[in-house]
Amino acid sequence: MFLWIILALLTAAVAAVLIMPFSRRGMAAPASHAGEVEVYRDQLKELERDRAQGLIDAQQAEYARAEIGRRLLAAASEDGAASSEAPKQRSHALVAAIVTVIPPIVGLCLYLALGNPNLPDQPLEARLANPGNNIALLVAKAERHLAQNPNDGAGWDLLAPIYFRTMRLGDAEMAYRNAIRLLGASSERLAGLGETLIATNDGIVTEDARSVFEEAVKLDPKNPRSRFYVGLGFEQAGRMVEARAVFEAIAKESPPEAPWMQLVNQHIAKNGGTVATNPDAATGGAPALANPTQEDMAAAGAMAQDDREAMIRGMVDSLAARLKEDPDNLEGWVRLVRSYSVLGEKEKAEEALKSGLKQFPSSGELVALANEIGLAVEGSAPKGVTQ
Repeated sequence: MFLWIILALLTAAVAAVLIMPFSRRGMAAPASHAGEVEVYRDQLKELERDRAQGLIDAQQAEYARAEIGRRLLAAASEDGAASSEAPKQRSHALVAAIVTVIPPIVGLCLYLALGNPNLPDQPLEARLANPGNNIALLVAKAERHLAQNPNDGAGWDLLAPIYFRTMRLGDAEMAYRNAIRLLGASSERLAGLGETLIATNDGIVTEDARSVFEEAVKLDPKNPRSRFYVGLGFEQAGRMVEARAVFEAIAKESPPEAPWMQLVNQHIAKNGGTVATNPDAATGGAPALANPTQEDMAAAGAMAQDDREAMIRGMVDSLAARLKEDPDNLEGWVRLVRSYSVLGEKEKAEEALKSGLKQFPSSGELVALANEIGLAVEGSAPKGVTQ
């Protein structure tokens, strides 16, 4: 209970030790100059007595008087300078005293008003019992629970996407596999595991990841997310015919306004297919999203450099505006992040990546793109950068 009193006394003692040199230095200088002036005045009096008694001639007396007078004037000027410095030194001492004394006094008063010296330390157990909105504590609480109950599949299922969003990819893979082992395979769990494997391998759909997505497609044949990654795996393996068949099947079974259609059409064209337009276009429907036509490319190539850059920036701004109104478009976020990166606007690319991951927290494609162009994902460092 008396610890704070002891600390206050120690603080006061240290403050006094710090203040003392200022006060001593302020008083010492004027005294030494005053004594020197008196000595020179006595020498002038002795010189007058010696001259009156004939012990020194007039010329020598004048020379001696001039030298003593010069020294007297010098000492007097120094004494005056020291006197003028005295208020400054006192001011400095006052400032030093305020700076040294006031903060401890204020701190002590605040502690007496707000502090509670009898409050015990809050151990980790108590903080975990009331984590509030602290995500780190919530994760730690879940991890402690799973350490004691490793067969709680629901706990692993809850932690897996959190691990993935925070780029703890090894832990995410373990959590997904445990959830699948304990709760059984589902399309969502398998897709999450597959995207984790893709992110671990910098966007490459490995054979292991593709087999996981194929199993997810068996459980939910209509899931375009898993089917897309199966096609992407074929494409990266050089199996263009199989990849095109997968992408064309997705395009055929998807509505034209589906947000993933532009990305699917791009991969169809990339694998040698022909991008079809919406059959309802003739009756007023909108065409499916596709790559720019040859006429569009020719028109862009004929533009001046400034006009072409203005057109590109206008397209990017238009895409950003559409995503603001309709954020449920994974391919749009991928295009926007990449476009800002190409334009050299890293801050906008990071903001777009954050917004895209907020809308699609389990998107392996966004994470892979972030690793590719060197952007950090939710506080983690991009690959190849140490923190």
